Amino acid sequence: MTLYRFAFDHLATRTDPERAHHVGFGAIRGARLPLRALDGLDRHRRSPAPVSALGLTFPHPLGLAAGFDKNAVGIDALAALGFGHVEIGTVTGEPQPGNPRPRLFRLPADRAIVNRMGFNNEGAEVVARRLAARARGRTPGTGPVLGVNIGKSKVVPEAEASRDYDKSARLLAPYADYLVVNVSSPNTPGLRDLQAVEKLEPLLRTVRTAADEATSGRTSPVPLLVKIAPDLSDDDVEAVADLALALGLDGVIATNTTIRRDGLRSDPALVEQAGAGGLSGPPVRDRALEVLCLLHDRAGDRLTLVAVGGITTPEDARARLDAGATLLQAYTAFVYEGPLWPRRLVRDLARTPGGVPA
Repeated sequence: MTLYRFAFDHLATRTDPERAHHVGFGAIRGARLPLRALDGLDRHRRSPAPVSALGLTFPHPLGLAAGFDKNAVGIDALAALGFGHVEIGTVTGEPQPGNPRPRLFRLPADRAIVNRMGFNNEGAEVVARRLAARARGRTPGTGPVLGVNIGKSKVVPEAEASRDYDKSARLLAPYADYLVVNVSSPNTPGLRDLQAVEKLEPLLRTVRTAADEATSGRTSPVPLLVKIAPDLSDDDVEAVADLALALGLDGVIATNTTIRRDGLRSDPALVEQAGAGGLSGPPVRDRALEVLCLLHDRAGDRLTLVAVGGITTPEDARARLDAGATLLQAYTAFVYEGPLWPRRLVRDLARTPGGVPA
């Protein structure tokens, strides 16, 4: 057991999860010492191979999933921990406070998290200004691959969702290495209804047009992906894959959090206390892998598949790569395992049979 895990299990679990997140994230952003020096395990270990995907070069497959850095305030600090790409957001067209607190809960027996944050963020205009300032202060091509995840503002009716996504895409696509349309969070009323193909198709066409117009000076379009829920039926997963291919999307992120609660080890009273929201971590692992397999069986290598949901160990990561994922993302394991975990996982993955694909 690592020192971080001991401290987390015996101390951090007594702290309000959202407060702990803000304190921990603040510490990461304020760190001055290179965290590689703190690890002491990098020497004489095999280095991961770069990964080519989405027309980009990733230093390795593992990235940080959306939800941790909603407002683009710690991109480079998070990359310093060992993430090869960082996906910010979810960012909405309008600023919003999110759902009432408490809205973030731990289930330690399952190493899981329940959240009903509700896309709390400062809005696309503020985030775009922050990304513009970051771009002015750096050499092009340096830093981690940056993903930007966009979603629907709560105050915007479902019938006007395309307008809201259009606004975010136009403001944020110029700073994104890739753009993600999130239609799968369970915490915004009506959002998951947009996963239905008849609603998803016009929405994705709108975002594609907006992103292309906002980045017309680029040599190639910004890659566009859609993030889906593990709770879709198998038929609906395959329909999304078919739609992504038909529209020429670049990839699919599988998967978001789940609304299911079956198979948990946690005390039912604790689960009931956590209440509604998206469940992440090991409990979603098996279904996330199933969805990944369905997508790959349907699309083969014509889509870049990004696997997320319950990835904790090198074996978890290897299973996703073997099932057809090109890239991996994590969030919950990072919370439970600590700031040295990303680098450790990538290093250990490079030592597993099959290594890290180039």
